Amino acid sequence: MAVAGSTGPVMSREEVDRALARLASEHEAIEVSLLALQDHAGRRLLEGTALSGLTKERWASVEPVIPALWDHFEVYGAALRAARELRGDRRWPPSGDLAGLTETLRGAGVTVPGGVLPDVGHDAPGDPVLLAEPTGLERLAERMNDWYAEVIAVVTAADAVWSALPARVDLLSAEARRVESLARSVGVRPSEHPAGDDLEELTAELAALRAEVVADPLAFWLPAKGRRAGGGRPDTRRYERAERELEDIRREVEAVLHVREDAEHRLMRLRDVLSRADRTLTEARSARGEVLARIAGSVVPAVSGPSAALHERLAVAVGYHRAGHWHRLSPLLDDLEEHADDELQRARASLTAVTAPLAVRAELRGRLDAYKARAARHGTADDPLLVERYDQARRLLWSAPCDLRAAEGAVLRFQQAVAEALAPAAEGAADGGGSGG
Repeated sequence: MAVAGSTGPVMSREEVDRALARLASEHEAIEVSLLALQDHAGRRLLEGTALSGLTKERWASVEPVIPALWDHFEVYGAALRAARELRGDRRWPPSGDLAGLTETLRGAGVTVPGGVLPDVGHDAPGDPVLLAEPTGLERLAERMNDWYAEVIAVVTAADAVWSALPARVDLLSAEARRVESLARSVGVRPSEHPAGDDLEELTAELAALRAEVVADPLAFWLPAKGRRAGGGRPDTRRYERAERELEDIRREVEAVLHVREDAEHRLMRLRDVLSRADRTLTEARSARGEVLARIAGSVVPAVSGPSAALHERLAVAVGYHRAGHWHRLSPLLDDLEEHADDELQRARASLTAVTAPLAVRAELRGRLDAYKARAARHGTADDPLLVERYDQARRLLWSAPCDLRAAEGAVLRFQQAVAEALAPAAEGAADGGGSGG
């Protein structure tokens, strides 16, 4: 039976051997981790960068842990070697040796350097200053693992952010400079175009973002939920928002660039549309005079003149084109194209409205001639009544001014006379067909 000591029951030989093997493995793992930490790029950057904010606070908290880790590691290695020498290769170690090993492994048989303990891990802040602190190898390994986890969490998080964001921000800044050069070539400048103002603000935001990322990387770290330390990912939301804003600005600048490339063609089309509208209005005014002279009693709408405002704005657009003010030309061309098309439709509607009486007269003339030809095909064109009514309708339609109402009535009477003249012939044909049956 194991004898109870100051730290509890004395460990058996098997328990000591298992503990020594486990702690030896811990020693190797801790050494590998400390060497990796020593050479870690994130650690070197943290030591050589002017930090601020959360990163400065966290690094100030964990940086003193690194030399403390090495000090504890040296004590740990020396105590482990001493314990293994004490254990030796004896099959049945004396009980006094087992008691000493128990004290070293689980009790307070190991003394570490004194001083204020780092404010990490399970050690509470404000621990008193001690010349030396007794502990055991198992607690010492646990403490070093806790301290290392705190340090490596800060180092890896900062390194992950520095690896992910500054290079991407630099690439986006380079793209912003390219867009800015393109924007200036088409006149998109700050205080002259909204996209120019947006681009200036975005450039300043990217510079500020990079400076903040470099000085305070932990402010851009999103820890993983449900994990104690080490998990997480860089917070790229500000970068992604800037990326979207730059894409919107780029599209707007390219739209202005397309205006520069298409401006000559669009201006030519605008001149053509307005010219056709003017010619159509001129034709409508001429037709109105003809209608008033040739059609009696007609209500003919007035015809307005060309749109002086559209011609003035077209002249402004031409001036923008010559001066290379593409950002101002773009919205003006869009508006002019819409109103020019409307102006052409208005001119065509005016021409249709004023020529309506002439169209009615032409339709009546065509109907009169069509019925005369029909009567001729049936051999009734020489009927005195038909001749009389045809001549009456023709005089009304070809006189100036023409009374459309009277002419329409005369044409209608001629149609009725033709229909009556053809009716007996149709009845005779029907009777002949019945007799033949």
